[in-house]
Amino acid sequence: MSLMRISIRAFAIEISKPLVCLKIGMNEDKPTIPGDHDEPEPGLTPDPALSYREGDIIHTAPEFALADADVLAAERGDLIAGTSLWRDAWRRLLKNRLAVFGMVVVILITIASLFGPFVIRKLTGITPDLIPAGVSHLRSTPPLRNPDGSFSWLHPMGTDNQGRDLLARVLQGGQISLMVGIIATLVSLLIGVSYGATAGYLGGRIDNLMMRAVDVLYSLPYIIIVIVLLAVFKSQTARGQVILLFIALGSVSWLTMARIVRGQVLSLKNQEFVLAARATGVSTPRIIFRHIVPNTLGPVIVYATLTIPTVMLTEAFLSFLGFGVQAPLASWGSLASDGIQNIGIFPWQLVFPGVTMALTLFSLNFLGDGLRDALDPQGSRQ
Repeated sequence: MSLMRISIRAFAIEISKPLVCLKIGMNEDKPTIPGDHDEPEPGLTPDPALSYREGDIIHTAPEFALADADVLAAERGDLIAGTSLWRDAWRRLLKNRLAVFGMVVVILITIASLFGPFVIRKLTGITPDLIPAGVSHLRSTPPLRNPDGSFSWLHPMGTDNQGRDLLARVLQGGQISLMVGIIATLVSLLIGVSYGATAGYLGGRIDNLMMRAVDVLYSLPYIIIVIVLLAVFKSQTARGQVILLFIALGSVSWLTMARIVRGQVLSLKNQEFVLAARATGVSTPRIIFRHIVPNTLGPVIVYATLTIPTVMLTEAFLSFLGFGVQAPLASWGSLASDGIQNIGIFPWQLVFPGVTMALTLFSLNFLGDGLRDALDPQGSRQ
């Protein structure tokens, strides 16, 4: 009851005064606020703790407080730290141990893949494509072994059939696989977000026509479309084949993203900020990409994090079939394809690239699930 009386009195007082952080009465030369010295209405005696006293700073009104402690803090003028959606999401993400584990593993593998081949070349002179001289070196050796069988730190993961260092090739394969996953996902984001946001905002027949086209593409086998694109537009160079992989995988993985963004836009396009922008004459493209799309970033980031491992797994499957990365470049999929041919004799050729790829995919999925729970805590409790 005391809290209710405080709220009623505070509302009667604050209704004629701005609810902003003001420091009043420190200097007599400062302009006074209109209504600051007005007499209170009969029957309403302002509480001294809630009035604008000299030197006080009011940060929030008690009627907006969440607990007795907030009311007391507001009456004393204490600073109340603000927060945001992204800061709360980051705190929830750090409480998810699997998500933190996945994030750390992804960061470590990314750093190792980017800088590992350079460090190995500087320290040992070994490159991913270096074939050693001498017939005795042109064979696969076990981890931590020289061709003569003696112990050595030179090849921690062993070598392949041509004597190339497997650690350097796995790190190079990480560069290609991560690059394919990230760039193809960015291509799918560019197409899917633009397509879904446009369809959701325009609505009507245009929305029906655009989404029916998505349904038709959904009915076609995903992997068959990619194989056909790679076979028709086959490149003669290894780097050209990688670029073609970016385009082929990104151009067919945007369908789900378009549906997700369309659903978000349908729930946002009748909100007050959109109606206000429309009333002030803002153009349709600016409303879509400046006002609506930024408010869909939560689901977009979550789905993008879950799309990267899917694209990487698809690339590994294509490389396994011979449609992916071509020599002299290597990806985890092409290394696994080479290793499975000798799995009975040289199992390390399959184990190391396979375990690295599996660990990365699991970590990305853990991170994606953690981001989903952090950005949508209510949905994760249901």
